[in-house]
Amino acid sequence: MDYSSFSEAYLALADPIKEVGTTANEVIKEAAPTSEELEQAIATGLFTANNIWMMLATALVFIMHLGFAGVEAGFGQAKNTVNILFKNPLTPIIGILTFFVCGFGLMYPGFDTPGWFDFGGWFLTLPDNGNSVAYADGGYTYWTDFLFQAMFAATAATIVSGAVAERIKITSYLVFTLIFVGLVYPIVGSWKWGGGALDEMGFYDFAGSTLVHSVGGWAALAGIILLGPRKGKFSKGKTNDLPGSNVSLAVIGVFLLWLGWFGFNGGSVLSGDPASTSFVLLTTSLAACAGGLGGGLTAYLVNKRLDLGMVLNGILAGLVGITAGADVINPAAALLVGVIAGVLCVFGALALNKLKLDDVVGAIPVHLVCGVWGTLAVGIFSTNPEHTLWIQLKGVAICGLAAFVGAFAIFFVLKKLFGIRVSEQHEVEGLDSHEHGMRGYTIVYDE
Repeated sequence: MDYSSFSEAYLALADPIKEVGTTANEVIKEAAPTSEELEQAIATGLFTANNIWMMLATALVFIMHLGFAGVEAGFGQAKNTVNILFKNPLTPIIGILTFFVCGFGLMYPGFDTPGWFDFGGWFLTLPDNGNSVAYADGGYTYWTDFLFQAMFAATAATIVSGAVAERIKITSYLVFTLIFVGLVYPIVGSWKWGGGALDEMGFYDFAGSTLVHSVGGWAALAGIILLGPRKGKFSKGKTNDLPGSNVSLAVIGVFLLWLGWFGFNGGSVLSGDPASTSFVLLTTSLAACAGGLGGGLTAYLVNKRLDLGMVLNGILAGLVGITAGADVINPAAALLVGVIAGVLCVFGALALNKLKLDDVVGAIPVHLVCGVWGTLAVGIFSTNPEHTLWIQLKGVAICGLAAFVGAFAIFFVLKKLFGIRVSEQHEVEGLDSHEHGMRGYTIVYDE
């Protein structure tokens, strides 16, 4: 073999190959993204993922209204089913529209210095960066922000609906909802979530044990005090259980609420961060389970019967209880928070009966009593040493006083101006036929 010829041929090809390789490397180098471009691409991807989770969480919170409808209609009497269900779709309608008009501006006013009142303006004003990565640390868009918070506002009003059912005038309830969601709820909420005085104080409420649940519970308490109990609830020194229309519907409602709570608490992370979101969903579920056991076992020890209603309300009590500290209370402590909430729910219901206060669905033991407990539990079990029981107690007292006085004033004025209770005839015969001209349950017999 003539190796010299082979060597000459190789050398002849080497330079062009080297030149092609150099050119290719230059092309690849020019096409490769810079570090800034990579960071921007990653931020955009995270922003999209975060916003998708927040929109899903918004949908889960919205579906809670169907859960409330099931619980209220199931625990209410058959003759008032349509009346109860009539309020359930109107509550989020009023809540979302009111929050759009003024509630969002009241709740997130952009305090110059932390205070007690400010107003960010009417309706919605899209910031320059409102739908970009620069808004809310890349967690979600401005529109998603509004929708998620609006669902919370409507939930606070729905809590009142179940407690005052079966004897309140529908018009008075709707006017109350309009004013309460439009003014009281967002102003109280601004003190913490809007950067107001309670936030400056160090008060902590992750997803609303106080700002949503106990605020709604205080309003419900004001309502049942001014309304009085239903006919036949308390007579001859006894408390009578007025039969619910559909236990199955109540069970379905509780499961829907439990499902919705994954969005309520999970969405309150305000991003799709895997570690934080999964941790919150874990503590939420554990507290719900413990609450159901606590409620059911306590009811059995007290009443000597297996009380389905107390198991269901115990689940909700556990969920309400963990809501304030779902991100800062470890799983073992979450079980304790939940079981104590279940126990408190039972004794809260017994206390209402002793005081002859009629709460149709147990909204006050669940949302008020356990909302207060859950918020105080942050000061006991939080992994953050800055969360103290004293500050939590002050926050609960301030929010409770504001919510109760505000709701009582609204109901009192409505009572004096228009009346808030239906006539005795309508109440005894049922609100469905008299106020709606239809019945929730109709049995047709063949002749």
